[in-house]
Amino acid sequence: MKKKISRYISLLLILNSMLLLPSYAWGQKKSKEELKADYKASPFYQGSSIGIEVAGLANHLIGGDILSSEIILQSNLKNRFFPTVEIGYGETDVIHDTNDMHYKTSAPFFRIGMDYNAFYLKPYLPGYLYAGLRYGMTSFTYDINGPTMNDPNYGGVIQIPYEFKGNKSNASWIEAVVGIKVKIYKGFCMGWAVRYKRRINVANAENSEPWYIPGFGKNASSSFNLTYNLIYNLPF
Repeated sequence: MKKKISRYISLLLILNSMLLLPSYAWGQKKSKEELKADYKASPFYQGSSIGIEVAGLANHLIGGDILSSEIILQSNLKNRFFPTVEIGYGETDVIHDTNDMHYKTSAPFFRIGMDYNAFYLKPYLPGYLYAGLRYGMTSFTYDINGPTMNDPNYGGVIQIPYEFKGNKSNASWIEAVVGIKVKIYKGFCMGWAVRYKRRINVANAENSEPWYIPGFGKNASSSFNLTYNLIYNLPF
């Protein structure tokens, strides 16, 4: 049920963003040649923005096992290229229903990359479609414990606690990003993105491996998620 609610919220936010696009679509009267000339004459640096990812916060507030959010810093170069830095925080404290294993971790994560505006010749639109790449990394510790186990070497008489704290790990990954950014009021914008993540490496402890990687998600070769950002275009 929690997963269904999260999906419905994500879908609602996506539709909300998409519905804002058509209302501006007819305002442009310039020819394609004039738009290209305007683009060539436009300044190289066209401002910066700061944003926060809120879907991860909302998912946690409605009962999700994982809390994840990030601050996004971005520069606008010719309304075409957008160098991006993302600094975030992820945590989980969960007991699995199937095996009663308890996993806990919290740590910051870091991503760097660039977005490409597919509508760079259409500055009259209130938003744009973009594609981008990210490189992500994190270093973290995690605790894991579970039910007491019986030692088979002693006929099950001796019980061994399964508990390991302070396991050190680090991970890196790459992401392919596709999304939409839309102006909503003056310098305020919102946007959503679909992210496909591919793990490059993860360091396992001697006695266990991490279940969750901050910034990446559940520990697997790849993961897929939606993000929803609230953004403010800085006045410089």
